[in-house]
Amino acid sequence: ALTLAVTAPAYALVPINEEPVIHDKLLQGFIGDAIADNCPTMKARTLKALGELNNLRDYALQQGYEAGVVRDFVTSKEEKKKFKAEAAEWLKAKGAEPGKPEAYCAIGEEEIAKGSLAGSLLRSTK
Repeated sequence: ALTLAVTAPAYALVPINEEPVIHDKLLQGFIGDAIADNCPTMKARTLKALGELNNLRDYALQQGYEAGVVRDFVTSKEEKKKFKAEAAEWLKAKGAEPGKPEAYCAIGEEEIAKGSLAGSLLRSTK
């Protein structure tokens, strides 16, 4: 019975790409990345992003996801494509679209000021 109680949470796991904390934090990372890629006055804080990714990996493992599942998820080209598209939609809803760096810069400055995860992954060079 104890073995069943210990292993039961693993069966209740949602697919890793649907886990809310993992999804939201990764989306914020992709948003920050898109801002850094499209705004000349925003730079990615790469070491901060790597630390957040490691924290997220640890979180996923603590939730019961197997290391192979986590690795496959973060290296999946399909998942990366989905997150990039979702980040683009989020940014578009805020007025950013390719070819308009000023919009990306404004959103980046706003996210930094708000102290959001996306903002914490950016450094303004203004």
